[in-house]
Amino acid sequence: MDSRDMAETELERAEKRYAQAKARLQGLKARETTRQRKLDTRRKVILGGALLDLAERDTGAATMLDRLIRNLPRAQDQKAFADWTAPSATPSPAPDADGAS
Repeated sequence: MDSRDMAETELERAEKRYAQAKARLQGLKARETTRQRKLDTRRKVILGGALLDLAERDTGAATMLDRLIRNLPRAQDQKAFADWTAPSATPSPAPDADGAS
């Protein structure tokens, strides 16, 4: 085997290692993107649940929730709430006139 054949073989090995490293990098990037997307979705679900819970106790939050739903820009998002009843705040009982609860 002459030095030219050895150089080509070394070049082929280097190209193969490069391709493998590039594939690993792409895989890592894809997994990170997926992880970030899942975390973003989880945050949205948590905040949505917190808003719904708050809307059951707070009229301002209930009003804001109603306004958010009415102003959804995408028709497909609006359809998701077509037959949904938003929680309405139940006022907490007022304290007795003499201050006793």
